[in-house]
Amino acid sequence: MTENEAIQRISQLILQINHHNDLYYNQSRQEIADYQFDMLLKELQALEKSFPHLLHSDSPTQRVGGSVTKVFKQIKHQYPMMSLGNTYSFGELQEFDARVKKVLGVDEVEYVCELKFDGVAISLWYENGLLIHGVTRGDGVQGDDVTMNIKTIRSIPLRLQTPNPPANLEVRGEIVMPRGGFEKFNELRIARGEEPFANPRNAASGSIKMQDSSMVAKRPLQCFCYYVPGDVLEATSHFDSLKWIEKLGFNISETMRVYADIHGVNEFIEEWDKKRSELPYDVDGIVVKVNNFHLQKELGFTAKSPRWAIAYKFKAEQVQTRLNSIVFQVGRTGAITPVAELEPVQLAGTVVKRASLHNADIISQMDIRPGDWVMVEKGGEIIPKIVGVDISRRPIDSEHFQYISTCPECGSALVRKESEANHYCPNFEYCPPQIKGRIEHFIGRKAMNIDSLGEGKIEVLYDNKLVRTMADLYDLTYSSLIGLEKTIENVDGIVRKLSFQSKTVNNILKGIEESRNVPFSRVLFALGIRFVGATTAQKLANHFRSMQQLLKATYHELLEVDEVGEKIAESLVSYFSNPDNQYIIGRLELAGLQMEQLDAPSDVLDNKLNGKTFVVSGVFSRSREEIQLLIEKFGGKNQSSISSKTDFVLAGENMGPAKKTKAEKLGIRIIGEDEFLELIG
Repeated sequence: MTENEAIQRISQLILQINHHNDLYYNQSRQEIADYQFDMLLKELQALEKSFPHLLHSDSPTQRVGGSVTKVFKQIKHQYPMMSLGNTYSFGELQEFDARVKKVLGVDEVEYVCELKFDGVAISLWYENGLLIHGVTRGDGVQGDDVTMNIKTIRSIPLRLQTPNPPANLEVRGEIVMPRGGFEKFNELRIARGEEPFANPRNAASGSIKMQDSSMVAKRPLQCFCYYVPGDVLEATSHFDSLKWIEKLGFNISETMRVYADIHGVNEFIEEWDKKRSELPYDVDGIVVKVNNFHLQKELGFTAKSPRWAIAYKFKAEQVQTRLNSIVFQVGRTGAITPVAELEPVQLAGTVVKRASLHNADIISQMDIRPGDWVMVEKGGEIIPKIVGVDISRRPIDSEHFQYISTCPECGSALVRKESEANHYCPNFEYCPPQIKGRIEHFIGRKAMNIDSLGEGKIEVLYDNKLVRTMADLYDLTYSSLIGLEKTIENVDGIVRKLSFQSKTVNNILKGIEESRNVPFSRVLFALGIRFVGATTAQKLANHFRSMQQLLKATYHELLEVDEVGEKIAESLVSYFSNPDNQYIIGRLELAGLQMEQLDAPSDVLDNKLNGKTFVVSGVFSRSREEIQLLIEKFGGKNQSSISSKTDFVLAGENMGPAKKTKAEKLGIRIIGEDEFLELIG
């Protein structure tokens, strides 16, 4: 075949493949068999291999992936990716409607209603019709460039379907994994001995940040687009803008509707609250937007969200099931957690078999007993929790539940301090779950980040007597690991086999080797010292600069560090005075871990907060770590608990009621995220 013939045939194949992709992924129709489609794709791949200079970035063959990205580049958003205000009641929606009409000075406003997809937000950038960037939400200001992974999703066009594309176009959407695909995907993971994902959203989120795009291509991901920021050339309303981008090849939800007033919005909410379980993908609410673009501009934005849109969140689904028994788990700190073993029940798209009961006080207050029929719901549609007991169905011979007095793992007598809700096993050195828990904490993402040792592998190493402390990890060798295997059953009763083959072993050893470069502050956090979180570890590292200086620090010297109070200082003195812990630290130092703070303490950009102390509590539009870093960058200080020295409590959604009560009692000013952003300008 000549080059001219190849150019012509490649063009024909691209047109055909794109046509069938659009039919299958955006219109749910199919004109040819899968085999015929695969043959077209193979022919195109063969031609591009023979004529590599004819391969273009928008070729359908690029959807199979193949690139490996070690670090995702950060890209600043053209327009901030803001969050939406939430409501759970129609009354609050009416208040939203009243505010909108008051600002605009009108009697009625037209609204668009859309399903709120439970997935991962993505920003798609096009230049002259060609996809150039796919960027995650990140902190709303900048996100990760995951373009190569995004290209593997067939419902996202690589080139806009128009002969006259706009010079620049940004489209935003939500990447989801349909429940059917999620279940099949999890079955494959289990068959390969891998840990299944908890829900479709986690699966979608984990997929987008994978390093190997060829692996992303194998995952059943879809994208629904819902917003076009900036000036839209061919539309004067939000609804029309989505219909316009649909013609360009984007997948939009066919369920969206336009209503003349807020009462129509309520009808839409009631309809989909009942029908959402019938959808092939997860939704957790309804997004309501002012339809007219001119009115949107007039309403404008707050610091974190548009004034012309709001999200109505569905109330958590609730079901009744029988409580078969109460079992107990031991955490890495020795904390005992009671867990309800439930009769399996379908709830919010998954089968629920267990739910946390938190502590003895919760069990006592709710008077929960084995054999009871209990009401279960999912907090935030993810974590199952018991919210009540149906006393009318309680067996006549039921008796009050007696909380355990000894550790279920090692038999040690449990202890409970007056100021704490949990019971503890004091056998810190020899209780198996505490040993394994400490090592699992040590390898965690925010600690040493040895992710190749996750998914139950620590249990295999412990059972084979290869590790008893985190220092033992650095003595592992290829010969000690190769061939290890174990059958493991997780909390959902899923059985899988872990097998240490050559690739697994090499990945483990590579992860351990790379952990030697983790900075001292994270090594300190990884030790798992009680009450020492990542922020406190950073402050200790900045103050003392090395492990040797920290080991020599007195109780009073520790109290001089920001955010270190009596409880933390006592814990540090107790930990570092223990000969066993000193021995472990010595071994870690010999293994080559970083025991000195090499970087300088974070520079203050501005003194707007001028030494003011903050306690951050609740959920925000950005991560809590980002907010705490902003506080320090602008001259403020972070505290973990409220005291008379606290200047501000920065409160997000779901702020703990105890903290709010204490702040009000002490007369401490409580501010929200918007007010905080105004403080720092």
